[in-house]
Amino acid sequence: MLMLTNPQRLLVLFAALQAFASLSVDISLPALPAIAQDLAASEGVTQGTISIFSLGMCLGMLVFGPLSDKYGRRRLMLAGIVLYIIVTIGCVFAQSVDSLIVLRFLQAVGGAAAAVLSRAIVRDVFAPPEVPRVLSLMQLVSMLAVMIAPLLGSYILSLGSWRWIFGFLAVFSVVTGMLAYWKIPETHQQENRADSLRATFLSYWHIYTDPKGLGYVLMMALCFSGMFAYITVSPFVFIEFYGLTTVQFSLIFGVNSFGIMLLSMLNARLVRACGAQTMLRLGSFICLLSGLVLLASALLDNHFWLLLLGLFGAVSCVGLMGANATASLMQLYPRTAGAAAGLAVASQFGIGALIAMGASAMYDGTPLAMILVVALCGLAVPLFYQLTRLPGQAAHKTL
Repeated sequence: MLMLTNPQRLLVLFAALQAFASLSVDISLPALPAIAQDLAASEGVTQGTISIFSLGMCLGMLVFGPLSDKYGRRRLMLAGIVLYIIVTIGCVFAQSVDSLIVLRFLQAVGGAAAAVLSRAIVRDVFAPPEVPRVLSLMQLVSMLAVMIAPLLGSYILSLGSWRWIFGFLAVFSVVTGMLAYWKIPETHQQENRADSLRATFLSYWHIYTDPKGLGYVLMMALCFSGMFAYITVSPFVFIEFYGLTTVQFSLIFGVNSFGIMLLSMLNARLVRACGAQTMLRLGSFICLLSGLVLLASALLDNHFWLLLLGLFGAVSCVGLMGANATASLMQLYPRTAGAAAGLAVASQFGIGALIAMGASAMYDGTPLAMILVVALCGLAVPLFYQLTRLPGQAAHKTL
C-alpha cells in the first residue's frame, strides 16, 4: 500500500474518474432523437450506441484491470484517458451512425481504464478498513453525476447541436486527465505486482471458482441487475400502466436515486466501525425484504404503494453493495486487485445488461415482468452472501 500525502484530497478526482462510464451514457440520452434525425438513422439503431458503449466498457475493464496488476496503474489509466479524448473528439465530427457506433465503442474502452483503475488505485493508497468508505463516497459523487447528467445534456442541447455534448465530454476528459497526470503517481509498486501477465488473467478463473470470490461478484451483480431491470422497464410500467405523468415518474426515479445516495452516506459513516461484511449482511437483508414486498405487490393485484416501497429498497441497496463487495473482493485478491475490480464491475454491467434485456423482452404491458425480475434478483442476493462467509481458496494468496 502506498500512502499518499493526504489522499482524502483526491476523493473528488477519484470520483470523477469513476464517473466516466455513467456520465458518458447519461449525458447523451436526451440527444438520441436529435442524433437519429441528424444522421438519418432509426431511433433503434441510435439506441444501439448505448448498448455498444456498455459492451466496450465491459471489455475494457476486463483488459485494463489485469494489465494494471502487471504493469502498474498510472500509465494504463492515462493511456485510456488519451484514447477516450481522441475518439470523443471523433464523435463530435461523426458523419454517420455507423462511425458513431464504432467511436462510442472505442470511447467506452478508453473510459473503462479510468473507471476501473480509479477503484484499484483507492485499494493501493488507502488502508484496507478505509477502502469501502472511500468507494462509498466515490459512488455518492457518481450518483450525483447520474442525476445531473441528463439535465446537463438537455441544457447543452438547448444551446446547440448534439455534437456539443461530446465536446463537453472531451473538455471534461482533458481536465480530468491533466489532473490525474499531475496529482496521481504510480501507486502499484513493483514488489506488489503480479509475477506474470498470465497469472493476472488466470485470476478471473480463480475468482469464479472460489465460492467466496464468486459470492462477492454475484451479489453485487444481481443487486445492480435489479436496478438495471427497473430502469429499463419502469417508464412503461408507471407511465403506460399506472397512467403517471412524466413529471411524476421523474419524481419516483429521483426518490430511488436519493435512496442510493442515502445508503452510500450511511455506509461511509458506519463501515469503518462495523466492517464491510456487516454492511453487506445489512444490504442482503434489505434486498430479501424488498423482494418479498415486491412479490406481495404482485399477489395483491399490482399494489401501487407496495411496488414503490419494494423498488425503493431494491434500488437503494446499490448504495451498500457496490462499495463493500468491490472492496472485499480486492482485499481477498490483493496482488490482482485490478483484475478483481475489473471483473466485479464488468460482471455488474454485463449481467445487468442481460437481465435488463430479459425483463424488457418479458414485458407484457403489466408490472409483472419488472416485479418478478427485480424481486428474484433481490431474493438471490442473500444466497450469494452466504458464499462470502465461507473460507476463501488459498489461490488468492499467491496471485
